[in-house]
Amino acid sequence: MVLPVLGSAVVVLVACLAWGEAVHFGASAASRRHRAGLSCRGRDVAIVVLGFSNRASQPNLVNRWRARIAVRTARLLVRRGARSVRIIWRGGPVMGPVPEAQHLAAALRHAGWHGQTVLEGHSRSTWENIANVRPLLRWDELVALCSNDLHVVKARLYFARQDPDVVERLIGSANYRAGEMVLAKPLFAAVGLHKLRALRPHRH
Repeated sequence: MVLPVLGSAVVVLVACLAWGEAVHFGASAASRRHRAGLSCRGRDVAIVVLGFSNRASQPNLVNRWRARIAVRTARLLVRRGARSVRIIWRGGPVMGPVPEAQHLAAALRHAGWHGQTVLEGHSRSTWENIANVRPLLRWDELVALCSNDLHVVKARLYFARQDPDVVERLIGSANYRAGEMVLAKPLFAAVGLHKLRALRPHRH
């Protein structure tokens, strides 16, 4: 009796992990198609890293993940010919005394980033992230958003509502990597899809 139950649990777990991976892959592919023809060669790029709630005094697993995404995105853009790259760290003290942006700053340094950076440590939601980053962006910069891909889709929708001009300057990031954070992807997929359904207008 135990073995069939255990086998069923394994099948459910594998299916859940595969679903989370597939949802993130699909969101990543959609983001790449969004501005597939926009080249960063010879352009300045601002990489905006969206923060994640952090109770502890050190960067948590998700903020370390997003820092790795930002650093590999920066290196990818440099290889593709970007003239300059700077990383903007986002996020206020949502669930702890230390702003999320400070946690991201520490995680970015640990991930090997020593380039140009900007810190914004007041935003307490993704909507505020976008509102507060807009004054920090130069008019001629391309913009790359770093987080999990469903979160990036939400941030892009917020940019479309707050400043459609920035949407035309968004380029792809190296957010998705197969198998990375595989245990967390189903949760982020479920939460992300739920929030996106709430944001998008219903069709009748």
